[in-house]
Amino acid sequence: MMLKEALKQFWGDRRAVVVLILGTMAWSATMVKSGIEYGFGLGFWGANGHDGVWHLAIINSLARGSIEMPVFAGEALQNYHIGFDLAAALINRISGISTLTLYFQIIPVVLASFTGLATYTFVYLWKKSRSAAVWSMFFVYFGGGFGWRESMYWSQQSISSLINPPFAMSLLVLLLGLILILRIKQKSNWILIAAAIVLFGSIVQIKAYAGILAIVGLGFAGLYEYLNRKKKDVLIVCGGAFVVALVLLVPALKESGSFFEFKPFWFLETMMQFSDRLNFPRFAEAMVNYKTGGIYYKAIPAYILTFLIFWYGNMGTRFLAELQAARILIRRKLMDAIYIFMILTILAGVIVPLLFVQKGTAWNTIQFFYYSLFFAGIMAGIFVGEHVKKGLWKLVIIILTVPTAVATLFNHYLPGRPPAMLPKGEMVALRALEKEPNGVVLTYPYDGTDKGEPPVPLYLYESTAYVSAFSSKPVFLEDQVNLDITGYDWRGRREEVMQYFANPSEEFLKNNNISYVYLTGRNRHAKVAGVEALYVSEDTVVYRVK
Repeated sequence: MMLKEALKQFWGDRRAVVVLILGTMAWSATMVKSGIEYGFGLGFWGANGHDGVWHLAIINSLARGSIEMPVFAGEALQNYHIGFDLAAALINRISGISTLTLYFQIIPVVLASFTGLATYTFVYLWKKSRSAAVWSMFFVYFGGGFGWRESMYWSQQSISSLINPPFAMSLLVLLLGLILILRIKQKSNWILIAAAIVLFGSIVQIKAYAGILAIVGLGFAGLYEYLNRKKKDVLIVCGGAFVVALVLLVPALKESGSFFEFKPFWFLETMMQFSDRLNFPRFAEAMVNYKTGGIYYKAIPAYILTFLIFWYGNMGTRFLAELQAARILIRRKLMDAIYIFMILTILAGVIVPLLFVQKGTAWNTIQFFYYSLFFAGIMAGIFVGEHVKKGLWKLVIIILTVPTAVATLFNHYLPGRPPAMLPKGEMVALRALEKEPNGVVLTYPYDGTDKGEPPVPLYLYESTAYVSAFSSKPVFLEDQVNLDITGYDWRGRREEVMQYFANPSEEFLKNNNISYVYLTGRNRHAKVAGVEALYVSEDTVVYRVK
């Protein structure tokens, strides 16, 4: 009955339907142009030339029933959350729809629309306010920072949520879990509690960062419920979700080593240092010198100022969430477990990246902060919906919120020329390779040479997983970026590959179970041994190992 009531309110509210349609179109616009064949080949906009291709490689590997690391043949997939990719692989197997179409054209529209609908449903059921629900949808879809570039202050903004599909999927699962918590608080039963445990516990295999934050938020929310209302339901959900998370996560983790490294204020310092961020090098040099020199009476205010720039620069108009938080702290009777969950998640989401970075790829830890922005957007929407009544002020909020979204779309995702492409010649070669029996592919490692003018061929664009993604075969060594993120020691293998191309030997191919060699572009004439030509064109050659 709760869901039926919320959906009835949604479809009866034209504002909500309009925001859902516009939000779905805006989110999907970051994806739907990619993966389509144009005159030059397949185009990839934004980060899709790397991240999208990586997911395609994982999805195709899972779809053929393999849990092998597709870009590091012979090793099992580890230290990675496969929930989204596994779901896409299952849909591919059941429907027969190509993974390329699923990933870029179908799943984005589904995730975008259901996330907006779930946001409305959750907020309406919680606050019983259609206006608060609509404004929360607005911030979830269009929330942006106070910057003329999206990630000027390090964090991606709402408009780019689908560029990271596991993140977008985790938002939907979090919302569904919170809807269940609302229902449990109203009328508890073990079926609802079990469902909530499964939802919150499974998030770690969709997005590990979300799983960590969800457990933290549930723990504090459950403790609040127990201390103030003597109810244990949320604590039970937290404990159960923690157990489920461990069961799902631990088997996929590498046994040794830590994922995070203690580097306090790395994001604040690099925000000021890096030319593609805020770029205030003199200030950055001064603040770091104050810290290393122990001049704390100067270092402390410098770092506080930098944090405020980081916080409000990323928050944009979502800083209105602070007014809502202040309101409920003053009027304590308004406080409940949901507010505790959201506030603690926001705080944890900013504290972790301020203190820790991820080994291998330091900036990856900023993804914790994405959830701070998401929940701040919902709280800002509640504040506007409940307390901003004048149309002029609402117009001002809209005008100050959407520029980042509009600029990001027009600068990165809507231009006619993409930054990366898979040329038509390589498409034909990879399709020919795809039809061959399964086997390990050897290709020339990415060498970081000059990229040239866009659209740049994927082999020059970045170290990507494109040979595995489009041949549906494991590659001996590819996508060194994600190998770093997932903790593989790939450098020794790269040296072996370079030695093979310097002095080709059949023994190397045999010892490593390599079945094919794929060479393109400036490396297509590399020396090989123990192979015969399978496919030859002007720019690409595919060999079969004898």
